[in-house]
Amino acid sequence: MEHSTIAAIATAPGAGGIAVVRLSGPESYAVAAKVFHPANPAKRVEDAKGYTALFGHFMEGEEAFDEGVALFFRAPHSYTGEDVVELSCHGGSAVARRLVESCIAAGAAPAAPGEYTRRAFLNGKLGLTQAEAVMDLISADGRQGAALANASLNGALAKKIGAEKDALTALQAHLTAWVDFPEEDVPALEDAQLVSTLTAVRGELDTLIRNYDAGAVLREGVDCAIVGRPNAGKSTLLNLLAGFDRAIVTPVAGTTRDVVEQAVRLGDIRLNLFDTAGLRETEDAIEAEGIRRSWKKLDEAGLILAVFDGSEPLTREDLALAQRCAGRPAIALVNKEDKPTQFDAEIIAGDFAMVLPVCCQEKGSRRVIAAAVARLLGTNNIDPHAASLSGQRQLAAATRARDAVAGALDAVSGGFGLDAVSVCVDDALDALCDLTGENASENVINEVFERFCVGK
Repeated sequence: MEHSTIAAIATAPGAGGIAVVRLSGPESYAVAAKVFHPANPAKRVEDAKGYTALFGHFMEGEEAFDEGVALFFRAPHSYTGEDVVELSCHGGSAVARRLVESCIAAGAAPAAPGEYTRRAFLNGKLGLTQAEAVMDLISADGRQGAALANASLNGALAKKIGAEKDALTALQAHLTAWVDFPEEDVPALEDAQLVSTLTAVRGELDTLIRNYDAGAVLREGVDCAIVGRPNAGKSTLLNLLAGFDRAIVTPVAGTTRDVVEQAVRLGDIRLNLFDTAGLRETEDAIEAEGIRRSWKKLDEAGLILAVFDGSEPLTREDLALAQRCAGRPAIALVNKEDKPTQFDAEIIAGDFAMVLPVCCQEKGSRRVIAAAVARLLGTNNIDPHAASLSGQRQLAAATRARDAVAGALDAVSGGFGLDAVSVCVDDALDALCDLTGENASENVINEVFERFCVGK
């Protein structure tokens, strides 16, 4: 398959100024010559040099159906490492689809999802962590999330893991020489040197693992449940965070009976907000179903904003909500700060990461909540240009490596001998090679690229 020439639309679907159809493979120039005729008859597609462009017309048989530009890239100096031609036509689904159909009729095969980046990986243009960063960069919905993905694309994670592998490889080389060639009088490693190297590697891996959740929030966003009693101010909070009147707000308790969804950007975090029905006892079957869904959203959410009415005393429902939030990533918002306070926040403080007095009708409260959310989720401490793990595959490999290094340290402290240390270091190196893709099986490669779009 990697020796075929593939074609696909590389730009997002829908109307736009231009659409790009990308050809990659050994016959890219031959296929392009059949569907693109340069406006200058003295120019030939087959003779085009890499990093040059030609203006001309796109053809289906003898009929010209659009005009545009062809960009040429000669192997190995292209994204995929193969001959690549990018055909820029006018945007719009009909024209781009027709151009792809013309390319297929001229001998190209339709590209599979992620096939361009897969070929870049197989041809050594990208490492596996960089290939994964391509999809993260495409799907990033915020500046910091895009910066994290771009850092990985530029090799930040690969370099970080490479440095830890080098440290462990040097250690393993010494251990192997000492164990396998006793007649050579190889000096034994001192425990202090072993512990120093292993502790440093474990520390770097711990930092990557610890920052994983915050990095995932920046890249992917987080589901956020807004919960509380009726009329506590949940829908007002949703409207405040959304920046417009997304939910109906009335003095009538139980106005919200179903989950109202809205995606918003709070600072550099995308929150998928779920405004839920007010939590109370009710005999109304419809409202009761809404309340059941509210508890379900609370249990599923990666962030909880629990809204309490600060102008009223604490109730049994408030206590039940606080207990349900204990141990969860939850912030208590004591609303209606503009009114006399009757709510004793100290009673519930132990169940929440933080308690904030706010007025959900005031725009300034949005900044206060944004700062609190960033602190709670750890995104305020993330360096967007540093190495970061992306996806469960990378996290699992890094965790296996960290645990193997910890096992080596336990072997040293427990006096189990250098053979035991060597086995653990081998396990750590295998896990790091899995992370970078050096040991990647066909199944792992397929798993990485199956989430890509066609044309990427």
